[in-house]
Amino acid sequence: MTLTQALTTAQKQFTGIVERPRFEAELLLAYHLGVDRMYLLTHSEETLPDRSGFEALVSRRAEHEPIEYITGRVSFYDIELFIAPGALIPRPETEILVEKAAKVIRREGLKQIAEIGIGSGAVSIVLARMFPQLRIVASDISGEALVIARQNIETFGLIDRIELRHTSLLDGIEASIEMIVSNPPYIARGVELDPNVQDFEPHTALFADGAGDDLLRKIITLSAERRIRHVACEMGYDQRERISAFVKELGVYSVDFYTDLAGLDRGFVLMNSEW
Repeated sequence: MTLTQALTTAQKQFTGIVERPRFEAELLLAYHLGVDRMYLLTHSEETLPDRSGFEALVSRRAEHEPIEYITGRVSFYDIELFIAPGALIPRPETEILVEKAAKVIRREGLKQIAEIGIGSGAVSIVLARMFPQLRIVASDISGEALVIARQNIETFGLIDRIELRHTSLLDGIEASIEMIVSNPPYIARGVELDPNVQDFEPHTALFADGAGDDLLRKIITLSAERRIRHVACEMGYDQRERISAFVKELGVYSVDFYTDLAGLDRGFVLMNSEW
């Protein structure tokens, strides 16, 4: 079997299962060979080595396992990260959260922030690379996620600037925090998701109590209790009305909601009153 034949076979298996069958077939074959995708074009008639190994990778993807977990790599913003099933796969939508947080950090000259639910480390790492003066304390309830985050933080040489804590929210964290950034679980329990998400990604990073906004409310309340002026959070597309009413009850100074590339409500940046 040549490389071209292997790609064609994989593409057929992926049709109707993944959005871009040919592209994902190329990604998997390049991963299998340890080369870039351009190599596949210039060596199309070469014989496929370890055919059974490649077929096993294709079978995993055909069973909806995310390609990021298969390859152990995910692109986010301007970096590539290690990823494994213990952490949520970073999405392009979360890059907007990074931009919104960066705008506040730049405008206010912030030097100490917290990320609640660091997961793979994507958000904290990008922000730390953007702002050399920034120090981040990052929490997660998942020990598996923290192992993944630590590996990525060490890869980018940021272990002295991003402090990891195995805890819920900011429990036990006494540092003075100027801003909270978070992409918390915000999907209501019981909602059915696509198999590649439902069956493989960590449910603790996906689902929250209530209408899915329980943790969002806790983060907002915590910011007021701890006198943390700035908060930037990702949220569900259907949660704007409830979050808006909640912050109004708390007397938050201002809240700005933002949308994703599809025009759906996707997050908010709020500012508490000065004390």
